[in-house]
Amino acid sequence: MDRGTLLGLILGIAIIVAGVLSGESPGAFWNLPSILIVLGGTLATTMIKFPPQNLLGTLTVARQAFLTRSPTPEELVPVLARLAKDVRRDSILAMEKVPIKDPFLKRAVGLAVDGADPAVIESFLRSEVAAELDRHERGERIFRAMGAAAPAFGMIGTLIGLVEMLAEMDDPSKIGGAMAVAILTTFYGATLAYLIFIPIADKLAERSRAEWMTRELTIQGFMSILSGQHPSLVERRLYGLLGPGTKAKGAPPRNRLRPAA
Repeated sequence: MDRGTLLGLILGIAIIVAGVLSGESPGAFWNLPSILIVLGGTLATTMIKFPPQNLLGTLTVARQAFLTRSPTPEELVPVLARLAKDVRRDSILAMEKVPIKDPFLKRAVGLAVDGADPAVIESFLRSEVAAELDRHERGERIFRAMGAAAPAFGMIGTLIGLVEMLAEMDDPSKIGGAMAVAILTTFYGATLAYLIFIPIADKLAERSRAEWMTRELTIQGFMSILSGQHPSLVERRLYGLLGPGTKAKGAPPRNRLRPAA
């Protein structure tokens, strides 16, 4: 579970609820027509923009914002380093004895053990990564579309409420309900967009970037192993890809540049 996403969502909801309850009339913030306008309009415009099968998979993709399943690059480097050492010492078949939790790397090992050509393995892995990233990007686009639609329908609800209010100016008892629709639709639309839809889209984009980094590290490390590179060279190359700020267990010492005498 990604605690940051969950805590941020809880904190945002708590702040809004506290603000509502601090007033004298908390019940005034509940208005069913406003909710129907915002939620119904957002759903309708999303259905127009995207095929039904994409919408059905949105909930599955949205879980990526709350769950962390893939191993971090720092966790994969020691596994790839061990694979390189075992292959160097024995053969490619020695990969089967290494415990691997990452399904992506496990599939790569299975292809290598089955005798697939390295070029075929790399093509297969990159095709899988491209398909996976496309699914994540599709989910991100859907949530961004919902984040754009919710405030828009909040504004539409505001216009509807203003029209109703102006039409009932001769009856002051009906102005309050129309005013509630006018204001609360904007409130609902902004809350859904900036607390839920857009943050989830941003988190999915970040997840996609991190997962691409992990997959790219796996592919480059695995292809280096198949090409017969020395295990220490493979390990140093992978740690080099992680960047200078990496702190990983077993990371090789970094070279320090000395000023010229």
